[in-house]
Amino acid sequence: MPAESDWKKFRAMVPKLRERYLAPHNARLAALLTDPKKTETERFWDTLEEMKREVKVLEYCLDGHSRSKMWLFMLPMIRCGMLKKDDLADFSDDLKNEILYAFDEKKG
Repeated sequence: MPAESDWKKFRAMVPKLRERYLAPHNARLAALLTDPKKTETERFWDTLEEMKREVKVLEYCLDGHSRSKMWLFMLPMIRCGMLKKDDLADFSDDLKNEILYAFDEKKG
């Protein structure tokens, strides 16, 4: 089980990670809504489909955190780019050793 200090850091970090992750995605959604090459209907449906994909990512990464499963949530956060290697700087060495391999897998 992760250290209590890691859990507290993770819980405090999640809202910041979510906002950082959503910033470029919201910009992309705005671009879809204003694409001059598409009709209003195409813009609407294309944007809705993209939002549905993002909802799945957000729910998978952000819903249901618990201290015992924290590292399991960190793995998909790494895979989708929400959690970056630099974000681990303040975590314990034990936790870092547990999940650092995921950054190498992401490259592959």
